[in-house]
Amino acid sequence: MEERFSSRRGMMLAMLAMAVGTGNIWRFPRIAAKNGGGEFLVAWVVFLFIWSIPIIMLEFGMGRKTRSGPIKSFMQLMGPRWAWMGAFCVFVTTAITFYYCVVAGWTFRYAVAAIFTEIPEASPGAFWISFTSSFWPILFHGLVIGLTSWVVIKGVKSIERVTSILMPILLGLILVLVVRSLFLPGASAGLAYLFSVDWGNLANPRIWIEALTQNAWDTGAGWGLVLCYAAYMRDNEDTTLNAVVLPVANNIVSLMAAIMIFSTVFSAVPQLMEQAQSDPTVLKGLPSLEKAVQDGETFSIELVQKTVFSQGNAGITFIWMPQLFKTMFMGQFFMILFFVALAFAAFTSMIAQVEVTTRAFVDAGMNRKKAIKIISIGVFALGLPSAIWMPVLENQDWVWGVALMLAGLFFTISIIPYGVKKFREENLNHENSNIKVGRIWDFVIVVVAPAQMILLLIWFFYSSWKENPDTWLKPFEADNLFNVGTIVVQWAFVLLILILANNWIVKKTSRSK
Repeated sequence: MEERFSSRRGMMLAMLAMAVGTGNIWRFPRIAAKNGGGEFLVAWVVFLFIWSIPIIMLEFGMGRKTRSGPIKSFMQLMGPRWAWMGAFCVFVTTAITFYYCVVAGWTFRYAVAAIFTEIPEASPGAFWISFTSSFWPILFHGLVIGLTSWVVIKGVKSIERVTSILMPILLGLILVLVVRSLFLPGASAGLAYLFSVDWGNLANPRIWIEALTQNAWDTGAGWGLVLCYAAYMRDNEDTTLNAVVLPVANNIVSLMAAIMIFSTVFSAVPQLMEQAQSDPTVLKGLPSLEKAVQDGETFSIELVQKTVFSQGNAGITFIWMPQLFKTMFMGQFFMILFFVALAFAAFTSMIAQVEVTTRAFVDAGMNRKKAIKIISIGVFALGLPSAIWMPVLENQDWVWGVALMLAGLFFTISIIPYGVKKFREENLNHENSNIKVGRIWDFVIVVVAPAQMILLLIWFFYSSWKENPDTWLKPFEADNLFNVGTIVVQWAFVLLILILANNWIVKKTSRSK
């Protein structure tokens, strides 16, 4: 008999654990800061309702109907010729897992370091530099995939038990840190920056692109994660209610994380400015800020916004946050809470990502334990380049992060042959749904969501060509790891292989029970 979640609470905690991860806690605050704070939040909320929620509704409905992973679901709804689309969605999530496992390993290492007070108070980047240049990233990369596989191999009941414990702890830790950060001196300045809106900046298309991409990261829309977990949903669940609660709750967590980090950063800047006057080495590990000060720019909150926030994810969380905690009363205690929470978030998201790939192997007829062993070896081996070379990780994050938009497009296309209205009435507006979805959902899925993705990619390609006409299509340009060329080559390579292998994929999947 197919496994099911034992309760709605267990299912929603497992799904929330799947969605809440490092993208919420260290990616969202940086992206919000980089794009102006308040105006980014406006675009982010808009895309929550016209991208994330509609696609998550679709994934919930697909999981309930097919009780399968993405590949088998696409075959049932579109026909066997389109199995490669489902396979691409699985591959995107798997490719993200390769480097996400490395990042999860970082969080585990920092949690251990915080507990044993290994992070020095001198240079902000001292521990980070020594850590990333050692064997530790590889070791913790292996540890994370090992622990994740152990949980997934036990099946959905094990996932439900683990997340039912970890998720309330994680949310409690975040809540404690948010409350503590609000009482820091200078926290009001951080909140003002986060929630102040310059309406004129909403004319900048990049803000909208960043908001859509972050929504996919925040909620898991288009990953296939929700589909796989919904396949274990009980028949009497309210599909629509679950599909609305999940992304809204997830984005609330993101907003809480932003409040926590913005309040803390703005509180600590004055102390850092004072320290830098007598000891410039405190800026080591914050290269863009250090260079700006050396070039004669005035050390200010505005300069920190321009440099530290634009460094990337690691710049805020793994370098900046430890230095902020040392300025707080009971800072060591709260640093432990922060990195333990971050490790929990990364681990629970890893569980969901491995489950997506596992489900594809099981749908193809493979024994679950054997599938997880193969996946574990693959994730460890293919994640090694990201564990060893930071540019590889950054490139893969870029290529497959943007690919979530294409995966989302494939999901919206998948139900058109079946009939969008028919799909909605059978799988969203069934007898156990208290909330009925209207025809506006059909329009969003068929027109609005695909148009968003296509227009934003066209704009990105065009702007890349305008800004870098000589290098925008060169995939191996060392000075530009984030151009169109690297996306086109890697996407095309994977898509070509999957299209050519479509008949083999169909044969393997069709033979399974």
